[in-house]
Amino acid sequence: MSEVLNFTVLSEDKCERIDKFITLKTDRFSRSGIAKIIEDGGVLVNGEVASKKYKCKPNDEIVINVPDLKPLETLPQNIPLDIVYEDDDLLVVNKPKGMVVHPAAGNYDGTLVNALLYHCGDSLSGINGVMRPGIVHRIDKDTSGLLIVAKNDFAHIGLAEQIKEHSFHRAYECVVHGNIKEDKGTINQPIGRNPKDRKKMAVTFKNSKNATTHFEVIKRYGEFTHVRCVLETGRTHQIRVHMAYIGHPVAGDEVYGPKKVQKGLNGQCLHAKHIGFVHPRTNEWLEFESDLPEYFKNFLNKLDNKYDKGKE
Repeated sequence: MSEVLNFTVLSEDKCERIDKFITLKTDRFSRSGIAKIIEDGGVLVNGEVASKKYKCKPNDEIVINVPDLKPLETLPQNIPLDIVYEDDDLLVVNKPKGMVVHPAAGNYDGTLVNALLYHCGDSLSGINGVMRPGIVHRIDKDTSGLLIVAKNDFAHIGLAEQIKEHSFHRAYECVVHGNIKEDKGTINQPIGRNPKDRKKMAVTFKNSKNATTHFEVIKRYGEFTHVRCVLETGRTHQIRVHMAYIGHPVAGDEVYGPKKVQKGLNGQCLHAKHIGFVHPRTNEWLEFESDLPEYFKNFLNKLDNKYDKGKE
């Protein structure tokens, strides 16, 4: 059964062409993806099939008939998984840096989903569709660390509700550029698609969602700071966007960091170190920690050596 999405154009919304309006309202579709749905007659405006050139007006009622995903062509692959915990309802995986979570354009194999399909077979929740079986929340390709996977819809619903209510605990460690003066702080700024670059996120008050990140300094290295970040919300690229917003982008971040990227990190120095949640079936509170990976520890060692030498 296909999914149906509904939107009402508000008076404060900018009167955009319908494909652009929809991509600004939700990150579910690319501009070309929603254009294809419009061409196929899957978008209605006030009960009538929309044309791709239609320009939205206040009070327009927009209905999107999301087509069913094609059968999953991604095959199970025998890729080793670092499983921290597993039972009949869920598993917690320590994802390595460089692994994509689920198939997408340009990455149809070698993903975490490929590995999960091999390990779990049919025992994965289907709520996020055939392309993202079991995936309750994501971390970026070049972010390492802990990720929870649901084996059935009961577990998926229970975990997703905790994330929605902000009772699902997630703590990350990262190294950021610059010397953060405050020992701790909170960044409470909304995040949405960057109006100037749809491939990036940004702090923006237009078509955005509330986002809150708490940070605490672990150690200062003069030109870098080792930081612990706790997420209250889980927006796309949240830590990377928020730290860049306050002038301290994550080291190695090729998207939100400085033009001269820190060498040797191969992506952002960001690790999902801790998760805590209530088990959806047993109601037991579970917590898991992940050691910092080698790339992260090696970078800290280099900073330690340089910083200590600089103080002599």
